[in-house]
Amino acid sequence: MPDGEAQERFENLLVVTEVGLGRLGVEELLVELLNRVREIIDADTAAVLMLDEGGDQLVARAACGLEEEVRQGVRVPVGRGFAGAIAASKRAVVLDRVGPDTVTNPILWEKGIRVMLGVPLLSAGKVIGVLHVGRVSDRSFDDADAELLGVVAGRVVAAVQSHQLVVERAAADLLERSLLPPTLPSCPCLEFAARYVAGEDRKVGGDWYDAFVLPSGALWVVVGDVAGHGLTAAVVMGRVRSALRSYALEDYPPEKVLQLVNRKVCHFEVGAMVTVACAVSAPPYDEFQVVAAGHPPPVLAVPGRSSTLLEIDGMPPLGFESGLPHSSATISLPPGAVLVFYTDGLVERRGEHLDVGLTRLCAAVTPDDPEAVCRNVMHDMVGSYRPEDDIALVALRRSNRG
Repeated sequence: MPDGEAQERFENLLVVTEVGLGRLGVEELLVELLNRVREIIDADTAAVLMLDEGGDQLVARAACGLEEEVRQGVRVPVGRGFAGAIAASKRAVVLDRVGPDTVTNPILWEKGIRVMLGVPLLSAGKVIGVLHVGRVSDRSFDDADAELLGVVAGRVVAAVQSHQLVVERAAADLLERSLLPPTLPSCPCLEFAARYVAGEDRKVGGDWYDAFVLPSGALWVVVGDVAGHGLTAAVVMGRVRSALRSYALEDYPPEKVLQLVNRKVCHFEVGAMVTVACAVSAPPYDEFQVVAAGHPPPVLAVPGRSSTLLEIDGMPPLGFESGLPHSSATISLPPGAVLVFYTDGLVERRGEHLDVGLTRLCAAVTPDDPEAVCRNVMHDMVGSYRPEDDIALVALRRSNRG
């Protein structure tokens, strides 16, 4: 293929990856890019295999001329066969003969492919997949083909990651919003209000709040924060929230519920760190059992007194095999009193000690209507500041009729 023609086709790929395919999903994007790749390299087949989450196998993600790879869910161990060798070495590989002794995937020789060229897909120096092309003729790939395919691979990585970021953000945002309670409970003598605000950078995090009443009549109020951002944090948040609700249905006390959730996190969510604060009360809702695991304590505002942070024994965050039993503190909620739960995005500021934010929060919380409390807290704590982290806020008040 003349150099001028190759350059023209490559420039066409650059335009396509940046502009033309913005409305496609990731799989559709890959297929369209592979079609362009076949034109540029003058190949009969093209395929992308991506590294799985375990990091030890390549999984067929998209193909042109080799659609069977995707339909059959082909997997190639890293270090074995053609694609596996590329992933292990992080280098381009030219294969002048395709057969059972050179590739692990029988589809390749069954399709009549005679020669192949593959390059690693690299992101920040790490292998995330392999791009390979093949020809049914004996015309071998040369160094110029390998160099061109390597440049194309970089464009494929950039385009795919950009699309994946958009898709992941949309999915995480949808998941995150779906896990917030659609309505707050209706309890005699209690009033509720809540706020949820995503961080300014729009990176979906693992902050959440929850409030529900059990068949026994017990009220649970929960706020929590999964360390990290993105779809993974949102998924872990959903699992923790579901586990906490399930154990609460067994009418366990809050400290026992957190012990059980911690076991679940340590075993199934290895590496995750979750902070939680929750309070439980039975009718007439004049006393609450409060427990916190690595989370800042709630604020209590009682008429005629200064608002204060609850004095409770803080335990390690969930996700640590500490072996320490959680303990709860019992606090009274007299008529007119307000209890406020929040995540650290409300009180943390870069370059500022956490105690400064907590003191500011106590000054902002008053024994008022919960909607007014939330409005005033967000005004005083956020104002025109651009939050770097998500903020969850829940306020409840025991009415004067209690």
